[in-house]
Amino acid sequence: MGEILRRRNPYFESLCASCLALVLLFPLGSHAADVRDVEAVPHLDRAGQDGYRAFLAAKKHRAFAIAPGGTWFWMGEGSAADTVAEDALQLCENDSGRSCQLYAVDDKVVFDARAWTQSWGPYLQRAVADRAAPGNELGQRFYDLAFTDASGKKLSLGALRGKVVVLHFWGSWCPPCRHEMPELQRLQRALDKSSDIRLVMLQVRESYPVAQRWLQQQKLRMSFYDSGAQDSSSDKLSLADGKTVHDRYIAPVFPTTYVLDKHGIVVFANHGPLTHWMDYLPLLRDVAKHSGK
Repeated sequence: MGEILRRRNPYFESLCASCLALVLLFPLGSHAADVRDVEAVPHLDRAGQDGYRAFLAAKKHRAFAIAPGGTWFWMGEGSAADTVAEDALQLCENDSGRSCQLYAVDDKVVFDARAWTQSWGPYLQRAVADRAAPGNELGQRFYDLAFTDASGKKLSLGALRGKVVVLHFWGSWCPPCRHEMPELQRLQRALDKSSDIRLVMLQVRESYPVAQRWLQQQKLRMSFYDSGAQDSSSDKLSLADGKTVHDRYIAPVFPTTYVLDKHGIVVFANHGPLTHWMDYLPLLRDVAKHSGK
């Protein structure tokens, strides 16, 4: 193999069984796109787009593999298209810990958009989920955080079992948080039409009124919840049992986002901003449809 290049989004982790299938080379219903359209490749950040451009410039045979959340891996100068595709898929899956898909092989887009929307699983059965250890790692039951709504009503993550929860930690003082907020508002509007998915935004290192004031100034109509933080020195988040956990233990950077299935199990985590939130809507719907059984 003449050239190998991989990229693992350092903020991306997920849980899935390896699923290697060369049938993806010629999928039914593959994504109709120009192979040179960098913007069409889902979930790539700027580094990923640069990697895809490098892939396009490489000699044949070459293959580019991706996973939901931003992980990507490409290989070039292979002796045969099927070999380089198999290797790219396997290495992408080894690197990301979940199922990857081929996006392009040589000069052809082979991406299967329908399969992409079913890439989050497998999901834990209820009996297994009930035995999951508490924590914020993939496959663990997320800490039962306590918070209040705009009216002051006390809530907790445990009370939201049966819903898919998009748990988002942010602050108006945080430039990356501010930057992604308009796109996050678009996602919330889409989620408002679903009874199975709930966006829970919790402010960190500032008070609820300060965060609310910034949203109003930006004309962002977003419902969010009060984490209980009061100012920049507030570094603890409350749990339903009265204990606390350090916010940096849960969110090493801000913003940080988790997706919890209907059992409260972590199925996705992203530490850092996401710029294409709407790309995740089909995947969130897949969690809502298939988890909780």
